Amino acid sequence: MTDKSTLSRSSLSALEAHCLSSGWHEPAIGIVHLGIGNFHRAHEALYTEEAMLAQAGDWGICGVTLQGDVSKRDALMAQDGLYSVVERGPEGVRVTVVRALREVLAMPFDRARLFERFADERVRIVSLTVTEKGYCLDPRTGDADFAHPGVAHDLAHPDAPSTVPGILCAALKARRDAGKPPFTVLSCDNLSHNGDALRQAVCSFARRLDPALATWIETEVAFPSTMVDRIVPATTDADREAAQAALGMRDEIPVPCEPFRQWVIEDRFPAGRPAWETAGAQLVDDVAPFEIAKLRMLNATHSTLAYLSMLTGFETISDAVGHAPLRTLIHAMMTREIAPTLAVPASFDLAGYRDALLDRYANPALKHRCAQIAMDGSQKMPPRILSTIAARLDAGQPIERLALAVAAWFAFLRGRADDGARYAISDPLAERLTQAAERADTPEHLVDALLAVSDVFPASLARNPALREALLRAATKLRGGALATIDEYARMD
Repeated sequence: MTDKSTLSRSSLSALEAHCLSSGWHEPAIGIVHLGIGNFHRAHEALYTEEAMLAQAGDWGICGVTLQGDVSKRDALMAQDGLYSVVERGPEGVRVTVVRALREVLAMPFDRARLFERFADERVRIVSLTVTEKGYCLDPRTGDADFAHPGVAHDLAHPDAPSTVPGILCAALKARRDAGKPPFTVLSCDNLSHNGDALRQAVCSFARRLDPALATWIETEVAFPSTMVDRIVPATTDADREAAQAALGMRDEIPVPCEPFRQWVIEDRFPAGRPAWETAGAQLVDDVAPFEIAKLRMLNATHSTLAYLSMLTGFETISDAVGHAPLRTLIHAMMTREIAPTLAVPASFDLAGYRDALLDRYANPALKHRCAQIAMDGSQKMPPRILSTIAARLDAGQPIERLALAVAAWFAFLRGRADDGARYAISDPLAERLTQAAERADTPEHLVDALLAVSDVFPASLARNPALREALLRAATKLRGGALATIDEYARMD
């Protein structure tokens, strides 16, 4: 009979076969991580545990939820911070228990405890996976969005912050005022030049509060950029069952993921860092070529697959790429429209990267839901797809497949599939976008209404006639059905 007890530190001796090593010391907390979601737990936390096993060090993690929901904190802390990574590959399932997470806090309920952590000089890194919208950026300037309600609140109440710029400024101010060295701020989100973007958001916020603080942050605080890659779906009951079958005990919040992982990091950590290179991370001087390649090749095609699938009814990415015309379309998009925009090191095999991505997408064990990937399109579209479109247009090159991706997002915003099935739109601009999409009674109206959303489309791009014409062609085709449109674009030269 299966033991239904729950994971805990006291049960670790019975789980050695599922731990990375039996030689483990409980480290002090050296990293505070904002946004303790599935991706971090399958990526940075795992790299960090492997680094500590290789070269020791006190790099235990305090994870923080920022959504005002204590359920994840309570579930993880009921398991003493333990959880399992359920790695699903073509060869089967591997379950690993991760021990690096020492504490979980929930904002705003644990604000005092969190700022105690920030003030502890043993905390030398504050890392983030909060998604694009969590940075509260003004897309026109790159500064913090001072019209954002949360940002406005934090400026008025700097001692009770709720947003990323507000929290980081308050924490760094406290370190400065106490005469303590700052921590390094490490973005692990899919955001172009994520370190520079976060630095600008934080410094612009600080400048409104205290120009001297902004100058200190600009001078003293490191914001290295990173490129992260691992497909990590939402947790399902099947993942809980797989973890229990392997471990012989219950894990309420296991993390499913693919076997592949990648982490490229700019090596700028004045206060020190874990030996992540011992776990396979690449430490480089400039992450930009890797980051742009990943955003444009992987993230852009992921979004394309998601929006076309929401229209056609494919539930998962593996279902979508298993449809031969759609796989052909994505292959051609990467080969003919995306790869030519990339300037990568000579050692970077773009054709091999393309083929590896398609193989990863086809992994039937992963069950990465298209509805999950389709969230927050207004934040994802500019770095993932519009930047490539702009580069192609500047070079006088065609954008038909990329335009189809954008037009599929436009059609997706109507909230219904081709067969009439309804779905919800989850996006920071959901109300504005869905109203524009639902009111549009022709492809022309749809394209013009959404190109007018300046939070997504820069004016110079929105006014480009070649973009409008390509979008209009794709939107018109999609009115006749997404499957037929995919077939036609897959046959395109």
